[in-house]
This record gives sequence, structure tokens and C-alpha cells, in this order.
Amino acid sequence: MYAIINIAGKQYKASKGQNIRVPKIDKELGTTFKVDEVLFIDDGNSIHIGKPNLEEASVTASIVNHGRDRKILVYKKKRRKGYQRKNGHRQWYSKIKVNSISLSSPKKSASKEKKSTAEKKTRGKKKDK
Repeated sequence: MYAIINIAGKQYKASKGQNIRVPKIDKELGTTFKVDEVLFIDDGNSIHIGKPNLEEASVTASIVNHGRDRKILVYKKKRRKGYQRKNGHRQWYSKIKVNSISLSSPKKSASKEKKSTAEKKTRGKKKDK
């Protein structure tokens, strides 16, 4: 079973017990949190696709580690002008562990049920003229 989740505008494929590096999440180490932006779930038997998100699905994860990624060098140059700039950047990240993927059955709202029963009743009757 795996799910496609959206964290900070980026999509990740997550399965139970997997460690994922995501952009920094401002929570303490060991904190468990819930990701509600689930786009897709494959449970082995069937697939569930959101439009754009699955409202009845969620993924729980816990924070394992915070750190900084490797250095990325930014180099700017304009030819024949003597302009050169070298700059470095290290991005913060959080390593999370996926604890569980849950998909609850979709619930029908009461108004939809009333509407469907009302339509069934009116279909069988003919209008008198």
C-alpha cells in the first residue's frame, strides 16, 4: 500500500515505515503529525484518486531528524563587465517516518440521501392535467 502526498507544494510517494526527506517542518523531534493532502492511494486491490485531494484519507508521520542539505553553489557572471558573484546555500530539511496510511469509507451526507429518495418517489408518479 502506498500513497502520493503533498507536503509544502511537493509530491512524495509514501509507504508505511518509509523515511522521507521533506522541506523543514517546524515541529519538535518525535512529534507525530497528520498529512491531509493525500492525492492518490493504491492499496493493492484498488486505487483511489482524489479531485485534487482524497477527503477521507490521511497519512500519519513522525519527525525523525532535522538537518541541512549539501551546499549548492550559485555563481553569477556577466561577460566583459568584470562582474562575478559566488554564493552558497544550504537548505533545511526534516526527515519523517510514515507511521500509517488510512482510508476511511466515504460517508454520504443526509441531504444527498433525502434528495435521491425524493427523486425516486416523483419518478413513478404521473402528473395530472
